[in-house]
Amino acid sequence: MTTDHNQFELHETTFGDEFLNDQQPILGKDMEINTGLSKSLNRLETRNNRGVEVIPNDLILKQMNNINDITANLGPIIEYAQEPLVSLTEACAPLITTIDNLSVYVQQALKETPNPPPDKLTIDESAAIRLYTLEWEGKHHSLYSMLNHTLKKEPREKLRPYFKYLKLFLTALTKLPCVPSLVIWRGVTKDLSGQFPPGTSVIWWSFTSCTTSLPVLKNNMYLGDDGKRTLFSVEAINSRDVRAHSHFVNEDEVLLLPGTQMIVQSQFSPAPDLYIIHLKQIEPEEVLLEPPFPGACLYPKIGRACYRKKRFIIPVCLLTIIIIVATVLGAVIGHKSPKTICQRPFEQSKKYSVGSDPSYAALGHFRNDREIDVAVTNRDVNTVTILFGNGQGAFKYPWLYDVGRGPISVLSYDLNNDKKMDLLIANQYNNTISVLLGQGNGSFQAIQNYDVGRQPMYAISADFNNDGKLDIAVVNSNDSTVSILLANANGAFQTPTNYAVGQTPSSLVSADFDNDHKLDLAIANFDDNTISLLRGNGDGSFRTQIKYSVPPGPYSIISSDFNSDNKMDLAVANQKDNTVSVLLGNGNGDFQIPTNYSVGQMPWSLISTELDNDNKLDLAVVSYADSSLSVLHGNGDGTFQPRKTYIVGKYPYCIAAGDFNNDKITDVAIVLYTNQLVTVLLGDGNRNFSSQLNYTVGRYPASVTVADFNSDNQSDLAVVNYRDDTVNLLFGNTNGSFQTQTSYTVGNYPASMISIDLNADTKLDLIVTNQHNNSVCTMIGNGNGTFQAPRYFGVGELPRSITSADFNNDTKLDLAVTNYNGASISVLLSNGDGTFEAATNYEVGSGPWSIISADFNNDKKLDLVVTNYFVFTISVLLGYGNGSFQTSTDYTVGRYLASVIAVDFNRDMNMDLAIANQWDNMVSVLLGNGNGTFQLSRTYAVGRSPDSMIAADFNNDKKLDLAVINFDDQSLSLLLGDNNGVFSFQSIYPTGTGPSALKSADLNNDNKLDLVVTNFYDSDLSVLLNICD
Repeated sequence: MTTDHNQFELHETTFGDEFLNDQQPILGKDMEINTGLSKSLNRLETRNNRGVEVIPNDLILKQMNNINDITANLGPIIEYAQEPLVSLTEACAPLITTIDNLSVYVQQALKETPNPPPDKLTIDESAAIRLYTLEWEGKHHSLYSMLNHTLKKEPREKLRPYFKYLKLFLTALTKLPCVPSLVIWRGVTKDLSGQFPPGTSVIWWSFTSCTTSLPVLKNNMYLGDDGKRTLFSVEAINSRDVRAHSHFVNEDEVLLLPGTQMIVQSQFSPAPDLYIIHLKQIEPEEVLLEPPFPGACLYPKIGRACYRKKRFIIPVCLLTIIIIVATVLGAVIGHKSPKTICQRPFEQSKKYSVGSDPSYAALGHFRNDREIDVAVTNRDVNTVTILFGNGQGAFKYPWLYDVGRGPISVLSYDLNNDKKMDLLIANQYNNTISVLLGQGNGSFQAIQNYDVGRQPMYAISADFNNDGKLDIAVVNSNDSTVSILLANANGAFQTPTNYAVGQTPSSLVSADFDNDHKLDLAIANFDDNTISLLRGNGDGSFRTQIKYSVPPGPYSIISSDFNSDNKMDLAVANQKDNTVSVLLGNGNGDFQIPTNYSVGQMPWSLISTELDNDNKLDLAVVSYADSSLSVLHGNGDGTFQPRKTYIVGKYPYCIAAGDFNNDKITDVAIVLYTNQLVTVLLGDGNRNFSSQLNYTVGRYPASVTVADFNSDNQSDLAVVNYRDDTVNLLFGNTNGSFQTQTSYTVGNYPASMISIDLNADTKLDLIVTNQHNNSVCTMIGNGNGTFQAPRYFGVGELPRSITSADFNNDTKLDLAVTNYNGASISVLLSNGDGTFEAATNYEVGSGPWSIISADFNNDKKLDLVVTNYFVFTISVLLGYGNGSFQTSTDYTVGRYLASVIAVDFNRDMNMDLAIANQWDNMVSVLLGNGNGTFQLSRTYAVGRSPDSMIAADFNNDKKLDLAVINFDDQSLSLLLGDNNGVFSFQSIYPTGTGPSALKSADLNNDNKLDLVVTNFYDSDLSVLLNICD
């Protein structure tokens, strides 16, 4: 068993996505993942989290300066970008003799990659990411381990064999959108706090895997609760989410690119042997990683592909970062030996007028690096107010700037790389973005608003003026234009240039249609039956459109080289004419007269791929109105054969291609809108598809299980049909089809089903919950695809969910079922022969919905946790190990929950909960015991309608406190913590009317955390300065 314990890049010999010194995996050899799974599945399970690295005790940390010093011998990664972009097979050819078994896994990556891949990547690009995530047995267990090892070696000449793969891999990663600025995590089982003093510059030279899921790092399978550990929180600005292209689809994995530079912000130790180091990524002043192609976006640029306009997500992420910084400051900076504990940290608030309906606030250094200033958006009056801090906690000289209509959020950022903070405002009511470039003295340049036209239908991003910066093109459906927004070197966009196109443009594509190395645009115009071609001048401008007539209703447009002449061609689906038009490019920007091919009625979704393995591109289009698929096989010269039609079911609206039966022949899967089916057509390699593979089952199929029920090593299907009380069995053939079904009658309204071996005869059985006769039934398998008559076992009222495990440690699988109408669960102990003892019922909350089983208290006895639908509780039932359970413990979390935070209030390394209950005017605190249970909630009175909360050390006693704003009584409640999870009675501080948002920072540079509150109805800010000695 192996695992990926390589999630941190700290030093040349210890970090990166590679195995180190053949160290032991983080999962113990005696840990059982799933005894019934193959080794490959075990490996998948163990690699399923890539956020932790185990470092051997005897490993010496070397060459720290080489990794943390930008002037070190590790040179920038640049020459690879000059390589041509080739297929994955060609890109890996120089590595075949270096990395064992690589060619096999190149083919596996290609085979696993869907067609078309997500994120508009090519198959080779997506497969390059997938290959990076693959692992295998052998001397060289993965490509990523060898690549990252080489990335950290000098000279760079050793990296040359990887250049072609790096070109393809980084091209793919760069095309993925940047994950919006957020904190990601990595963990190391060693104390590295001494190597990362605050202010240190750190460079991670390899590809670095991180996780977005902090709780999973705490799991004993990964970072754990014992021993020396270092947890890194990385404030990343350009990470890439690779899950859609990974072999391990369940990973919450993001990648940092090579040459990631960060500054150590702070570090603290919240518990013995646990060290948390906070890093903030910056954009390097020098090139550490050359972009893989001109215009590639390594770092986020506002308004481009790397910056998705999410008005709410980004402010929330930034607020999270501020909370983390506040927590670090509160825990680290304070008096070492305070003589007295400060009981009332804040003085009365000071108010500063801003505009009407302040909607959001951003903190930043708009004049210098010392005093913190505030920018506030005022939604009702379309302005942003700037308040300048004086370094002593007060603000002065409010300045007002007009922005777009309905400004809803504001972000402070250096948009033009001039080391001066700028502002970006999202305007809710007029579809614009306002940019204010800072001048470094507190003032801003004139506002820049970018109008993207009426009803923008579709947008793409590309470098239209060859300046290495991505620009934007948008089709505006209601004004029949394309808007071009060119990026300036200073982070702003020029005034949009609109180009007239046809009526109701619906989609567009960008390519070099005239082979002048300048990008052009092709637009499908739905209502005037044309394609508009706008030839690019290479400077961001476009020539007047040239129109090409096509049949009525052009809707979806694609571009590819259909005749292999290295000239880009076009294909468009025409909804009103039931045709696909192919326009062959002449390579000079002109196109030949379109050739039209009849397809079905209302063609909806169009793809181009190789369907018959003849190295010639084909076309496949699904037609919405006549329930058909039309396949046009390409001749390789730009012409296509007459369509072959396949009836696929009502209202097809999505099509995908892949090899579904492993015969190296492309098959097609189609989603049917009204039937809620996926229909599969298997290719035979002779330009034919099999008949549609639809299989009629019962009414309202509710659940399906896949397993080998007849012991022929083929996957079979078992389907539960809710409305006709049956289970259907469909047996798989070797060609991807299924034999005629066999039907079994079960109880009334079967809802769910599992398949396990109940009687230890190595043959799979079925267990079904039957809602309307309050039973579960078992069907013992004979191993040949037949099942014995169902046996029924009574449970509670309206059984819904079911789980199976050995609750009494007798090596026989038992059952636990939720009874939705009975506020109970039923436990059925197995006799080992497929029968069960009478059910024992345990009360839980109202409307138990789902159930899980695990050992929550580390006593090697299985427990149960049940979610209760109708009440805000979780029921926990601890197991005795003999098949019985303790009375459930329910955890009430109050009514009308406003916000919740999870923090370790009592420093026992178990996460606790704090919940604001608006209806009850309380905060509930539930302390975790680390054994799967929580202590009874403690409630603390606060003001009316408590809303946002912050946990930090506000009185410098190294104990976490709670600050809560109360919307309905214009106040802030402060509850001081005692490090045992107990809080004092609230101290109340007045705010303005309708406090709506809460932030914390050191506003006056006295190493104490202050608070800022926005007041919704008063149109102002409240500032509470910390006055603790």
